[in-house]
Amino acid sequence: MSSLFAEASDQLFTVRDLLRFAVSHFAQANLFFGHGFTNSYDEAAYLILHTLNLPLDRLEPFLDARLLPEERKQVLAVLEKRVTERIPAAYLTHEAWLQGHRFFVDERVIVPRSFIAELLPNGLAPWIADEQEILTALDLCTGSGCLAILLANAYPNANIDAADISNEALEVARRNVTEHGLEDEIRLVQSDLFSALKGCKYDLIVCNPPYVTAASMAELPAEYRKEPALALASGQDGLEHIRVLLRESVQHLEQQGLLVVEVGHNRDAVEDAFPHLPFTWLDTASGDGFVFLLERAALAEGAD
Repeated sequence: MSSLFAEASDQLFTVRDLLRFAVSHFAQANLFFGHGFTNSYDEAAYLILHTLNLPLDRLEPFLDARLLPEERKQVLAVLEKRVTERIPAAYLTHEAWLQGHRFFVDERVIVPRSFIAELLPNGLAPWIADEQEILTALDLCTGSGCLAILLANAYPNANIDAADISNEALEVARRNVTEHGLEDEIRLVQSDLFSALKGCKYDLIVCNPPYVTAASMAELPAEYRKEPALALASGQDGLEHIRVLLRESVQHLEQQGLLVVEVGHNRDAVEDAFPHLPFTWLDTASGDGFVFLLERAALAEGAD
């Protein structure tokens, strides 16, 4: 522990003290917040509460609680790692939250964050009028398995395939599937996009693929560089994976099937590259330019 954090261990006694210290030093270190929190206060409060095994939604009752010396050391060790190594909070706590669900994460997967998550299931109406009608679904580029698990919760009659190129990511996904008790509903598949899914067809395919451009990869904050580049980078223009999806997904969709894909800030690039496709851009809390939906019929017509 650095001299600053060692001194803090002797001078800071309450949760309030540690919170003030953390917020100050997070700001001083110019940390980047993009993995579940948007500001230093919320992330500091989360790290402190998690380390002390306190309820994550109840800071106020504990603010003036005095901590034991060992508790202070544990909290300060986590805060120091966040500041000096720029490790995302989710990797420090090995957990991330998405739509109220907890997922295990570590450096083998990107920290779960997807605009698609908030669209399941109600955001896909009227294209999916009855969730009971979805019998097969695919989460492509599943990573930690979070979207596959949300699919299983949203569509209770569906058999779900969760595919990823990375065996390491699938190990994390397997842990999450097991912890959520969905081993019978979700099949994990090692696959480079559709390569290992020949003959498989689905009512719904969702995909949060890599879509970061080469220029953006070179400028990523330190926190994002802790994540697997394999799960972020998609060639010079960020569209390498999306090109494959749009070319091959028609073969893997049932006649009334739907394709839902997250593209980040690449909407203009996608529309320029595929002017013949009638993209429907779905509304999310952050805007309507991050996720598109295409029906199989439109994909088939575009392929002709």
